[in-house]
Amino acid sequence: MSAAARTPAPAQGSPSVAGDGDTFTVRRIPQTAPRIISADEAWHGEQPYAQDALALDFFGARDDEDFGRQPTRTSLLPDPTAFVGRLAQAVVEIVSGQRPAPQLIRHTAPTVYSVIARQAMVAGRRRLPGPRRPAVVRRVRVCEPADGIVEACAVVVAHGRVRALALRLEGLDGRWLVTALTIG
Repeated sequence: MSAAARTPAPAQGSPSVAGDGDTFTVRRIPQTAPRIISADEAWHGEQPYAQDALALDFFGARDDEDFGRQPTRTSLLPDPTAFVGRLAQAVVEIVSGQRPAPQLIRHTAPTVYSVIARQAMVAGRRRLPGPRRPAVVRRVRVCEPADGIVEACAVVVAHGRVRALALRLEGLDGRWLVTALTIG
C-alpha cells in the first residue's frame, strides 16, 4: 500500500504531501455525459439543445406516413401511356431472353419482379438459335380507376406471336410502379 493511500484525503484543490515528498492534487473526475433533460425542457424550455438528446416524437406519428411508401398523384407523374408502351416491350424482351431482368427491378414490385426473373431464367435455357426480330408494341390502352392508379393493357407482336399484357401501375414515391402483371 502506498503512502498516498494512507494519507487522509485533503480538501479539494489543496496540495497534499505524501510520505516520499511527492506533491499531488486531488480532483473530482469530470462529468463526461451530458445532463439528461426532460421532454418539456427540450421542447418548451430555454435549455439549449443537447447533442445526445434526439427531439423526436416516436408516439405521435404513424410509421407508414413517415417511412413507408408515399402515394403520388397522377398529375405529378409522367404520361402513363408512353411508359406502359416501353414497359410492355421490355417485359416481352425479358421473358423471351433478349434483355436482362434486373433492368426492371426499379419499376416493379418485388412479387412481380420475381415472376419476371423466373420466366427470364427459363427463357435463357430454351433460347432458340438464329436472329430474332425485336418486339413491337402495336396498341396501348390506359384506364385510370383512381388518382395515382393506372390499369393498362398492351398488344405486343414478338417473334411471330401476338401477346397481350395487362398491368396495374401505382404512383409511389414519385414514380410508376408495376404492382400486378399478366402476360397472355
